[in-house]
Amino acid sequence: MTSPFRLDGQTVLVTGAGGGIGRALVAAFREAGASVIGADVEPALLADLDLAGRILFDQADPAATRAAVVEHIGAHGAPDAVVANAGFTRAEHLGHLDDAVWASELAINLNGAYALTDPIIDAMAKRGRGALVFISSVNALAHYGNPAYSAAKAGLVAYSKALAVEHGRDGIRSNVVAPGSVRTPAWDHRLEADPALLGKVLPHYPLGRLVSPVDVANAAVFLCSDAAAGITGTVLPVDAGLTAGNLRFVDEVLRPND
Repeated sequence: MTSPFRLDGQTVLVTGAGGGIGRALVAAFREAGASVIGADVEPALLADLDLAGRILFDQADPAATRAAVVEHIGAHGAPDAVVANAGFTRAEHLGHLDDAVWASELAINLNGAYALTDPIIDAMAKRGRGALVFISSVNALAHYGNPAYSAAKAGLVAYSKALAVEHGRDGIRSNVVAPGSVRTPAWDHRLEADPALLGKVLPHYPLGRLVSPVDVANAAVFLCSDAAAGITGTVLPVDAGLTAGNLRFVDEVLRPND
């Protein structure tokens, strides 16, 4: 019998494929038997990946994103699944925001994700099946900084739920993975500035570690597979326990002398 966790014969589009989480996504879907179409902003980011196809666009430009996706669908048809992974943030607190920064972070993290998936959903609906996974963040569920990014990632949750409700009759499932802090190269600039930073971060995580890109990728593969055939409209935190409760409060307030 074929395992419901396998994706043999299916095609999966992964955006931000050249980044830390993106590379783990490509590897995990390939291991599950899928052919992977990688999307990113520059060819060099995709050059060494095991891909069945490549799409280039800047997700910060929704019109260009939509045009690239429509062209790809016209030539190759819609993928069986999409993992909307591309994202970016640098505005770490409210003091970093202005109108331009707010607009730019919503453009890539929310508006671009809509432009990416909207034409694919139409093609999936005509075919009668499809799966979408949006890589959001625990920032969509509570405030951990990065306010514009958080607003955009919360928007992805609402958008995914709308897709699940309105396109379920078309055989389309839509879910969200909400990672906690993921140890990717995006952390490098923080650790260079403060080598002791991990010692401040890890006490907040019940598992005592950051999330790995593979943790996120495995969750996405599951949600795209038939093993999750009855799951749609959900948000799956992959966060080493961060959103389960406040470990630091327990340790420092309730049992500081134990």
